[in-house]
Amino acid sequence: MSGAVASFLTMAFAGRALSTSLDTFEIMTWRSLTGVAIMVTLITLRGSWGKVSTRRMGLQIGRNIAHFTGQNLWFFAVASIPIAQVFALEFTSPLWVLVLSPLVLGERLTTMRVLAAGLGFIGILMVTRPGAQELSPGVIAAACCAIAFAVTMVTTKRLTRDVSTLSIIFWMTVTQTVMGLICGGYDLDFALPTAQTLPLLVLVGCCGLFAHFCVTTALSFAPATVVVPIDFTRLPLAALLGVLFASEPFDLWVLAGAVVIFAGNVINIRSETRPRVAAS
Repeated sequence: MSGAVASFLTMAFAGRALSTSLDTFEIMTWRSLTGVAIMVTLITLRGSWGKVSTRRMGLQIGRNIAHFTGQNLWFFAVASIPIAQVFALEFTSPLWVLVLSPLVLGERLTTMRVLAAGLGFIGILMVTRPGAQELSPGVIAAACCAIAFAVTMVTTKRLTRDVSTLSIIFWMTVTQTVMGLICGGYDLDFALPTAQTLPLLVLVGCCGLFAHFCVTTALSFAPATVVVPIDFTRLPLAALLGVLFASEPFDLWVLAGAVVIFAGNVINIRSETRPRVAAS
């Protein structure tokens, strides 16, 4: 999880640096191309092409559209508002999953899930403070990216019932490359990497894949009750790094709202993972 935290932070600051030269669609295209190169190399070296299939492609494309939308909103947000604020709103994704799961997966909406979601929405209000400050496009983008990521999580869970993880990730990188080329090149003005931007683009692509690999590996070693609190350390780290290196303001409301959002996530995780007493 330390690797995931470092990767997410690196990707955020690298994405902000790239935003002065490339738009979000161009950043996503080059990130996805890096991902395709890495995935093709790994699959070939492991001889795992048999695990890549076109099963459930309709749902896969829908999932990838949601993830592509969320990533573009995320990159726009990190270029527009303090990174700590982006992470605080992004952490509401698991709570949006609670809202979407009954609709998509047929899961039951329990009292604890409602409480967790309610705390998450209170945290959102604390971070955004509507009325006390202007709801900027960056704040709206960060809030919406959390919903898009929640859709991605729910559809990924549905896909894993009969599609391999390798196949899901491979088609994600391929389809998002096509989406990026269409959205970024529709005006026939697609920025090519320069000597300055190429290292950052490769860094963003590698960090994106490495972060997901680290999270997946961490969850295979430890329960979510251990993994999620470590992931939340990137918020105070982002606030500290933003103050030290990006001249970002230190906002106690963002940290306070993040604590409330974190509490909602912990309540949900504990209620879902505690042992069930068998009925006698």
